[in-house]
Amino acid sequence: MEQPNRHVIAALATLILLQGIMLSALYAGIRPHPPIATPLFGIAPFLGAAMSVALGAIIVQPLESRAGRIMSVLAALMALVSFGPQKYFDAQFGLIYPAVLLGQFAALVIFALVASAARQHRELGAERV
Repeated sequence: MEQPNRHVIAALATLILLQGIMLSALYAGIRPHPPIATPLFGIAPFLGAAMSVALGAIIVQPLESRAGRIMSVLAALMALVSFGPQKYFDAQFGLIYPAVLLGQFAALVIFALVASAARQHRELGAERV
């Protein structure tokens, strides 16, 4: 397995663990935890879907195929709902900042490496034609 692929898998695993811990805190009622409901959707089903997409990206290889790259970016975007820059304005930021910063870093790793892999695949495809 190539090093960039390992980095993306590590970042996806980080997001899965962060979201899993937040979901566990929600079920256990341990503060701080995500709200039980948000105006647009239930947070527990959303976290479950986000973790599933991240795991799916790992399974199909996050950088090797178009599907893997799309799933990786989707997983990062879904994680940013929980860990995005909007959390800097959350009243509980002082309690959740380690998860927010780590989640953002993992998402940035995914975005950067997927963009690089997509560029390489385009260049290789152009050379074959």
